[in-house]
Amino acid sequence: MLRSLYAGISGLRSHQTMLDVTGNNIANVNTVGFKAGSVQFQDTLSQIVQNSRAPQAAAGGTNPAQVGLGTQIAAVRTTFTQGSQQATGVPTDLMIAGEGFFVVRNGAETLYTRNGSFGFDAAGRLTTKDGALVQGWTAVDGVVATGGPVGGIALPVGATSPGRATANASVSGNLPSDAATGEQLVRDVTVYDAQGAARQLALTFTRTAAGWDVTDGTATTSLAFTDGRLTGPANIVAGGVDVDLSGVTGYADLRTVKLGEQDGRAPGSLVSYTLSADGSLVGAFSNGATAVLAQVALASFENPEGLEKAGSSQYRAGANSGAAAVGVAGTDDRGDLVSGALEMSNVDLSQEFTNLIVAQRGFQANARIITTSDEVLQELTNLKR
Repeated sequence: MLRSLYAGISGLRSHQTMLDVTGNNIANVNTVGFKAGSVQFQDTLSQIVQNSRAPQAAAGGTNPAQVGLGTQIAAVRTTFTQGSQQATGVPTDLMIAGEGFFVVRNGAETLYTRNGSFGFDAAGRLTTKDGALVQGWTAVDGVVATGGPVGGIALPVGATSPGRATANASVSGNLPSDAATGEQLVRDVTVYDAQGAARQLALTFTRTAAGWDVTDGTATTSLAFTDGRLTGPANIVAGGVDVDLSGVTGYADLRTVKLGEQDGRAPGSLVSYTLSADGSLVGAFSNGATAVLAQVALASFENPEGLEKAGSSQYRAGANSGAAAVGVAGTDDRGDLVSGALEMSNVDLSQEFTNLIVAQRGFQANARIITTSDEVLQELTNLKR
């Protein structure tokens, strides 16, 4: 039989594969985190018709004469270029701006994905849309040990932030220099003990001949002013709280002195959360405190094209991908995370439609090889009538 007949058949098969890959790319043009594939061809073995010959003293060398036996698929490459960003406004939607993969656990298997469409399930665990558990590190007392093994991330529903005793407070504003001797101004502020219980800290400011005295009933400090500026002592320890008085002035008329900031707080409950660029899940509590609850892990590979597709826009490590290097977003060439956005497919429709035309014409040309070879064989069989 003619070699061209089988060469044409190999061309049909290869271009059919190209059509399959191109069709899959177009079908996934709106798939979150999808990475387009591309087909590369290579020739098959060539049959030697005449061997090469080295130059001789009386004759020149000759080159080999070979006839190719068709084509085959060399590789179906996955293109990991960045897809476009689409804002969703959903805080649990994450996009990797740069290199890297999210680590997810599906049953007993660890997989990797660029699809950051996550959400919390009824148990408070961060999951993909198909139920795989997003992996990372859970914080202990607000500290994340990123060097340890990864595990599932859970939002601690009902978590509390402990109270904190007030150690420092501050006073600002003006004490009137033209006030009558003996005039008093009482100012108070809410402070907290070690259990977060609230109490009132009251300071009484009394005008004296030399300036102003401030007292909490147990400790007293005298304040002296020169041209409205405090020149005397600048603090008082009142009820175990170190009160900073350096912000007090002594100009005329104004009675604006007040107790301002204090560093204690009452206990609080978790009310909301945010995801930061390094993957930290930061909880906000009703007492104004914030704390890191967990951190999402990212994985990188020496050869991402060696990953095997596992469906659902997920990959598994392959023999030629290298081992996963798991770490924090924004480190070691891993990209940053963008909350409230998703990475769309990187399929270029103009390129894919061009590939469709190329594959179709290639298929037609190889089909023409088969029909032409068939006509030659027909002529051959007609020689004997």
